[in-house]
Amino acid sequence: MSILAGPCSNFNEYVGFIEGRHIQSKLAGIKGKDSTTFTDPSPNKAVITKLLICVVSLILFLTVSKAVPLMYMLDDKFIEESSLLWKLVYLYISTMACKPKYYFAWTLADAVNNAAGYGFNGIDENGQFRWDLISNLNIWNIEMATSFKMYIDNWNIQTAAWLKRVCYDRAPKYRTGLTFILSAVWHGVYPGYYFTFLSAIPVMCAARGMRNIFRHYFISSKFRKFVYDIITWIVTQLAISYTVAPFFLLATEPTITFYKSIYFYFHIVVFIVLILLSQRSSNDPQRSFSKKTDLSITNHKVENVKFHSN
Repeated sequence: MSILAGPCSNFNEYVGFIEGRHIQSKLAGIKGKDSTTFTDPSPNKAVITKLLICVVSLILFLTVSKAVPLMYMLDDKFIEESSLLWKLVYLYISTMACKPKYYFAWTLADAVNNAAGYGFNGIDENGQFRWDLISNLNIWNIEMATSFKMYIDNWNIQTAAWLKRVCYDRAPKYRTGLTFILSAVWHGVYPGYYFTFLSAIPVMCAARGMRNIFRHYFISSKFRKFVYDIITWIVTQLAISYTVAPFFLLATEPTITFYKSIYFYFHIVVFIVLILLSQRSSNDPQRSFSKKTDLSITNHKVENVKFHSN
């Protein structure tokens, strides 16, 4: 299952499992505890829970995805008669209905590994055994994500970790863009993949900039934070639905038809935000002063190094 559908596995962890030291190595890392004092952790509870998730995911996919197919958004009658608001609501529901098939495949693969004894990840803060070492998603955090990054961090987790190691951490610049492009290439040759991942680059940049500007105004009280979470959840879910739709549509023609039907609205919003952010950055005297100060401090340190070297 892991080879066909994921999750990918860290090779050293896999070797530890094959050699029979996988579980003891995780227990040995717990401070103040001797690994021999723990009973052999059973994966039964984790396996049963994940199999139940698989059943629910499969039922949801087979029922909801048929009731609200994404392809219906390309229907001429739907395009002409539906308001933009209803199109966005339908888009959210239809893309959400596409996800349980991934939940099913990844969770089943995780359960199979756990049943074989692989996937133990130590003990949580409540003293419970964790079997999430190679888990590939966190469904609750995905559906409740309040930022684009939070969504990505909890979706296809093991592949994201691989992309971070082989691309993001190694790229000298343009890390986000290069990582998304590599992800598109890794997924395959369908044009829809490239529409999704290339669109995700400006969306991520815009989301990061807006978060840096506004978030600190809303964390001073619980009520403001609650309002902020609701707003960011709505925006994040709309952004994800808009961005990933081509991933499911696959081909170029249906993707363009889809974007035309909703007037490329999110592309327009994102690029307006990026323009405003760039103007704010160039017109922010405090930021310019900070950059100059950092540069002068760096130059001062370099001069001191040269002086002491001489």
